[in-house]
Amino acid sequence: MRRLPIIAALIVAIALPAFAAKKITGTTTLKDCQPANTPANSKKDKTHQTYDLLFDAEGKSYTCRTPPNKSMDATDFVVGDKINYELDGQKAKIKTSAGKKVGCTIVRVAVVGAASASPAPAQQ
Repeated sequence: MRRLPIIAALIVAIALPAFAAKKITGTTTLKDCQPANTPANSKKDKTHQTYDLLFDAEGKSYTCRTPPNKSMDATDFVVGDKINYELDGQKAKIKTSAGKKVGCTIVRVAVVGAASASPAPAQQ
């Protein structure tokens, strides 16, 4: 009878990684780096400026926001430079070619080349 819980735990331990989100890694170009507007009610927790970093990866455009409790020097993340990224669910890690790193949370994903949200005006 003691074998049943051990076998069940072993099956769960083997099957669990199959359900986990796979990490996506690669190299791309940093499209934009802008200060993020955060709600005024979060000022008590805000100790550093948050930034939105925009980049394309595997056919999608990602917006990644830095945490308010970590500092980041925006001049280290030059728009147009190559970056290495690692996406893991809603978390991302970005590293510049100069070795500067930042962790951030994915706040927006869009398909690259998707039609804009507003319809084009009809031509007459």
